[in-house]
Amino acid sequence: MSQNNGILIVGASQAGVQLASSLRELGYAAPVTIVGAERHAPYQRPPLSKGFLQGLVTAETLAYRTRDFYEKHNIDLVLSERIVSIDKGPDGAGVATAASGRRFAFDRLALTTGARPRKLQIDGAELEGVLYLRDADDAEDLKTRLERARNVVVVGGGFVGLEAAASARKLGKTVSVLEAAPRLIGRAVGEATSEFFLGAHRARGIDVTLDARIVRFTGDAQGRVAGVELEGGCTVPADVVLVGIGVVPRTELAEALGLACGNGIVVDEHSLASDGTTVVAGDCANLPNPLPREGAPERLRLESVNNAVEQARNAAVTITGTRVAYRMVPWFWSDQGDLKLQMAGLSAGHDQVVVRGTVSEEKFSVIYYRAGRVIAVDCINNPVDFMAVKTLLAKGLNVPAERAGDSGVPLKKLMADLEPAS
Repeated sequence: MSQNNGILIVGASQAGVQLASSLRELGYAAPVTIVGAERHAPYQRPPLSKGFLQGLVTAETLAYRTRDFYEKHNIDLVLSERIVSIDKGPDGAGVATAASGRRFAFDRLALTTGARPRKLQIDGAELEGVLYLRDADDAEDLKTRLERARNVVVVGGGFVGLEAAASARKLGKTVSVLEAAPRLIGRAVGEATSEFFLGAHRARGIDVTLDARIVRFTGDAQGRVAGVELEGGCTVPADVVLVGIGVVPRTELAEALGLACGNGIVVDEHSLASDGTTVVAGDCANLPNPLPREGAPERLRLESVNNAVEQARNAAVTITGTRVAYRMVPWFWSDQGDLKLQMAGLSAGHDQVVVRGTVSEEKFSVIYYRAGRVIAVDCINNPVDFMAVKTLLAKGLNVPAERAGDSGVPLKKLMADLEPAS
């Protein structure tokens, strides 16, 4: 590979910054360029629905790195440039063109393009005050509108929706959550965890409607949203509507390049796309399960900070000439007001559940088993159990279900009893 143009990283995301940083740590000496469409330097997204809305953190404190970091490590960070086309040869080298006409030559291409909010296509969706939350500008807009809003409606009972709902409630707003599914965060957690969060949010004054069927958004004479009409004729008042119904991976550039795509850009266990030269990392990647087991999906997209970081590191290793299969324990977190949910592993395909602790005290864990082995855990305000199960999964250990239910014995102690003597 030529060392004249180096690598072009399209997407100034968590994965993009980590890839650039890891390349320098591994001794990659060629030019590194990150191109991002936003005007902001790369920043943390998770706090946008929590601390940022509540005024606990500012946009400046969310930056991943200082400007000095990019200069010190000779990383060219280009902002406010959206790549619209890429011309690439069989050897992996090519030229990317931005909407402004600016061109970026490269010897190696990386796509860390992330995802965009899934839009709700119903009448009234274009009304002022119907918002989505994905980037810093979205968050600033929502924060400003919340200051003068009284009634807030959140469409979608997933992580972002519930985090934003809890934030709005802490700000003293009247908050309603409308979820189309029969339970909250149903794609990510089991029934016990869903039921807990339903009760906990209702107890904190949030009105939650499950199996909600939205007909349209209603507006006032000025074109501002005024309510959400449900099947049956009920209308929920709304000064602000936040739609949080998931995201869609950004695959447009990959598709134009002819790369294999399907629920993301398809990559192998070395973070390589189907052309064998382009590396991909983060929310846009459809990857082999990094914690494979019977009953788990063979491929998936992982929308999490730790996957963005770890997969970017794997991609950097691939670029520098080594092939290492990407393996890690997926983990996630969600801060919903004073409730902290931490998850490790993937609970899909579980056949047994063990609850540790007392649900009524809002400090407990739900451990998932398959064929007698721990495969995942949901921890509510219980970081000790979270770390224990995360470590257990990484080491391939197991705690029998009949012992795990005794919350009087720390999981760490049970694990120590099971580890082989050195």
